[in-house]
Amino acid sequence: MRVIRTIEEMRRLRPELGRLGLVPTMGALHAGHVSLVEVMRDRVKRATGVLDSTAVSVFVNPTQFAPHEDFHRYPRPLEDDLAMCEGAGVDLVFAPSVEEMYRPGEVRVSMDPGMLARRWEGELRPGHFAGVCQVVAKLFNILTPSWACFGEKDFQQLAVLRAMTGSLDYGIGIVAGPTRRDADGLAMSSRNRYLSPAQRARALAIPRAIRATQKAYADGEKSVQALERVLREALLRDETSSGVEVELQYAVIVDPETLEPLAGGEGTELRTLADESRILVAVKVGTTRLIDNAALVQLPNH
Repeated sequence: MRVIRTIEEMRRLRPELGRLGLVPTMGALHAGHVSLVEVMRDRVKRATGVLDSTAVSVFVNPTQFAPHEDFHRYPRPLEDDLAMCEGAGVDLVFAPSVEEMYRPGEVRVSMDPGMLARRWEGELRPGHFAGVCQVVAKLFNILTPSWACFGEKDFQQLAVLRAMTGSLDYGIGIVAGPTRRDADGLAMSSRNRYLSPAQRARALAIPRAIRATQKAYADGEKSVQALERVLREALLRDETSSGVEVELQYAVIVDPETLEPLAGGEGTELRTLADESRILVAVKVGTTRLIDNAALVQLPNH
């Protein structure tokens, strides 16, 4: 496995790699990231029969963090990440420095992520998706992959990047990897390592709330407002009696394509509920912010 740290070296090596599949990450890798490599290989080879090389980028991107967020304390266990990539059979890791990706003194060009970024994460984290689009566009230009794989765990990010890739005519196939969960049901996330045992136990309200909402729908509840009430009440219910504070930031059911709320709002019509409608959740457990999502009816490959 090759480890590349500069854009110049990456471009020099690129012709040797053939048709490339890329998994962009911010490092602190876990089994969910490895699954993205596996999903990409499986789907690309099944669909096309051609995948010459796989690459993972490891870069904690400063432009997608607000000043008050956790950029400086975000975990950076690079040696562990490289070992995990090598174990997964990755051919190349691109791990540049911040100064390599954003050269001092250069004029910065930002990107408008469009309407899909207007709500939810975009509203709570102004500038976040502009930074995500900026770094992914740079990675696409540097590594010129034929395919890129992103996890459904960050469902809104996946939607925004699909739109960016299509709108800018990159010609890159976007592969979606299903959310991987630990045995207790919590979605795998690099930020889970911030949780104390009591906070992790409290965070399990997130998958419980999603399952409760899916069950209510399966049992015949078709009111969006009623389903969202089930979701919120389950999130706020402390079954551990731990006293760990939970801050509910959003808990909604949205159209899976537009990400618009199905419950509508003042002056808007109620939208159509369907099996593919998406549950989106963002909460803070203590000081750790966690997001999760799922379809109202989980698809077979999930």
